Amino acid sequence: MRRTTLVAAASVLVLATGCGAADMTKQASPFAGAQGSKTVTLSVQSWVGAQSNVAVAQYLLEHKLGYRVDTVQVDEVPAWDALSQGRVDAILEDWGHPDQEKRYVDDKKTISRGGELGVTGHIGWFVPTYLVKQHPDITDWRNLNKYASLFRTAESGGKGQLLDGSPSYVTNDKALVSNLKLDYQVVFAGSEAAQITQIKQFAKEKKPFLTYWYAPQWLFKKVPMTEVRLPAYKEGCDADAAKVACAYPHTPLQKYLNTGFAHGGGRAAAFLKKFRWTTEDQDQVSLLIADQKLSPEEAAKKWVDGHPEVWKRWLS
Repeated sequence: MRRTTLVAAASVLVLATGCGAADMTKQASPFAGAQGSKTVTLSVQSWVGAQSNVAVAQYLLEHKLGYRVDTVQVDEVPAWDALSQGRVDAILEDWGHPDQEKRYVDDKKTISRGGELGVTGHIGWFVPTYLVKQHPDITDWRNLNKYASLFRTAESGGKGQLLDGSPSYVTNDKALVSNLKLDYQVVFAGSEAAQITQIKQFAKEKKPFLTYWYAPQWLFKKVPMTEVRLPAYKEGCDADAAKVACAYPHTPLQKYLNTGFAHGGGRAAAFLKKFRWTTEDQDQVSLLIADQKLSPEEAAKKWVDGHPEVWKRWLS
């Protein structure tokens, strides 16, 4: 999915657990930047955690503040372009795009920082915890080649398989495999949903797997996984995408608003700036959507009904 200079680029595929958002990669919302009307357009990424943020924000904007909300789905880098142009009003979960931040926030000033979401994101390589109990040293990257044969699949060409999500995700994984001289092949599941399906099937059969994955993510509650320790992350160690040979960082997730909306968006803009919750909050909504198959609106309502002490602060 995502990383600090790279975020697992959200595909325009709407997940079965998604928000039913329109594909806004090449079109504009009729509600974005509408003058004199109580409308808000939120960019929603394809992973369920981001969908949970938007679901709760949309529910409260509509039911407590009286706004009409449009949700649109855009790949992560084009979402910055759309935000700068006012085609969307806010991004509620960004995992770090320093190039876009410099261009639009620092230089052009068409996008404004909206504050931290309250959730810290982390990408890594994970193996199922049941496998760690059999091979405790498998959590050190220096031992991965010893176990490569455990992870071979029909798709990995005789090497161990490192399961990734969508090919559109921007990750360090191919560079890491090469630079750390690992006998592995990156294999793409196609999307977060497809990756989850494969992980759950492996777990059901108690098979070994090595996967690119990220926290927060509700799947950890269903399939316990343990992170493989890659070489420690140090500031700047991932600056050159071709030479990266270190772990992914821990990233406080950020919100961004179109500058015009940030200054002129009234109570909606003020609310989104104050929107801040915990990993546990997000995971609760994500589980309702992805595991219990509630609609995003139903999941948001259930969380809102149970947590007035949290969201009422966002409206003050």
